[in-house]
Amino acid sequence: MESQIKDIVAAYFSKDSIENIGIFNGRVIITLQNTAEDQVKTAEIEKKIKELPGIDKVSLIYTKTKEAPSLQPEIEKWLVRNVRKIVAVASGKGGVGKSTTAVNLALALAKLGQKVALFDADIYGPSIPTMLGFEGIAPISYDGKTFEAFEFHCIKSMSIGTLVDRSQPLIWRGSKACGAIEQLLTDTNWGEIDIMVIDMPPGTGDIQITMSQRLSLSGAVIVSTPQDIALIDAVKGVNMFRRVEVPILGIIENMSYYICPHCGMRADIFGHEGAKTTSAELNVPFLGEIPLHMDIRTNADNGTPIVLSAPESPHSKAYLDIAQKLLDQLK
Repeated sequence: MESQIKDIVAAYFSKDSIENIGIFNGRVIITLQNTAEDQVKTAEIEKKIKELPGIDKVSLIYTKTKEAPSLQPEIEKWLVRNVRKIVAVASGKGGVGKSTTAVNLALALAKLGQKVALFDADIYGPSIPTMLGFEGIAPISYDGKTFEAFEFHCIKSMSIGTLVDRSQPLIWRGSKACGAIEQLLTDTNWGEIDIMVIDMPPGTGDIQITMSQRLSLSGAVIVSTPQDIALIDAVKGVNMFRRVEVPILGIIENMSYYICPHCGMRADIFGHEGAKTTSAELNVPFLGEIPLHMDIRTNADNGTPIVLSAPESPHSKAYLDIAQKLLDQLK
């Protein structure tokens, strides 16, 4: 069967371009390397392969290696003025504490002497205004064309959450959402910024891919819990950034463990060292563990993140340690 499929593909593309052919329960997945996508050829190949017995679905994936010349036109970058480095904080799925991590990392970087901005790109669930204490405050525009960044707790910030009713869902397709993100990013007066932290939307969809391609990202940080289901999605996030050639700065294990305040016993509620093991398997840095603790959650909800409200706590020190590792890599 595989040789038949290879002969069909080779009639349209060279055999050298066939990187892999996978057959799974009636589905065929073909990966072509260093090959420009051709919708006409794709349709013809799919039609012919589906004529083979037992084949219900066919998928062609076009890729390129780093050594190969780009076969796609150069993508125009978004211009974010006066920002030296941009770091994306991302997760493969929601509910792993990505936004809380992004806020505390931004504050920790500011404590380490950096001029920091935090941009809320989680357009369908913006939470940065709540966590930094400027929820319900409209942004200022002096010229009617650009916005002034909010400045709270020594970092500058902007979020779509300041422009929309928080009780109403944003029913926007990817292109409209990306347009709003671009406008908010590029039309905000940030001032001189050393590092911008971007709280990305969860997942690996259109918005995440577009932002990765359109922004000159210095790297990405992946947030996960130790759970197997979360780590599976974290691997997808790592591979997405690798596909668009964004460096992976490392993985953070959030909600890593719980320390009982009464007896001091440690409980690995979501598993043990899953993110650390995954980092080693993917050959990316493991940045550290953040414990599961009530104070982290309540202070974020109250607009006083733990790095500010309890700077000497072990939780704050964990964020500062991770921020220092990020700084060392970025330098």
